[in-house]
Amino acid sequence: MNNKNPHILKKMRDLQQAHWENTFLQKPDMFGEAPSDPAVKAAEIFRKEDITTILELGCGQGRDTLFFARKGFQVHALDYCEAGLRAIGEKAQKSGLSSSVITVEHDVRKPFPFDNDFFDGSFSHMLFCMALTTEELTFIFQELQRVLKPGGIIVYTVRHTGDKHYKSGIHRGEDMYETGGFIVHFFSKDKVKVLAKGFDIIDISDFEEGGLPRKLYKVTLHKPLIP
Repeated sequence: MNNKNPHILKKMRDLQQAHWENTFLQKPDMFGEAPSDPAVKAAEIFRKEDITTILELGCGQGRDTLFFARKGFQVHALDYCEAGLRAIGEKAQKSGLSSSVITVEHDVRKPFPFDNDFFDGSFSHMLFCMALTTEELTFIFQELQRVLKPGGIIVYTVRHTGDKHYKSGIHRGEDMYETGGFIVHFFSKDKVKVLAKGFDIIDISDFEEGGLPRKLYKVTLHKPLIP
């Protein structure tokens, strides 16, 4: 099925929020409690660059959020699923990390609720390969450009077009395909470069994750000190 009606495609993308909310309610530890490998590597980069305040986009159920907090970072954990954010707050409180974690319920397709030059760094694991159009992604990166301090670092991951599931399932516009109820936007390296406008690209690395395995890029960007 390849439905090209833009109104239907938008409706299907918008339904993803309810799907994730329901999934998090049914599976409180869907991704486990251990941090993702990209978060571990990002923490090393952030520490090396003297970064202390992090904006985590698409924090999910908080496995990376709590890891960053334990490592001494101040984390603003942003997601549009209330169930996941509630779980993060509870886990942070039980772990004595409440002072290091601020949860924010927010849809990244809307302006970020933060001042200019607010964060030292940003991290997101597979948020950008959710049901987001290129236009919406461009807006998100513009917002990151705004809220990051000069010299700020972004580390993010996305599934790419070499992934086993690319072009499988139901086509939902652009390079988005739905499998098992989840819509994934697969990135080409060219898309990574286009979205990096205004940033310096430090690194684009291939890696694999999970049993499939998923094939992803880990991307590291730097906001120039002088625009």
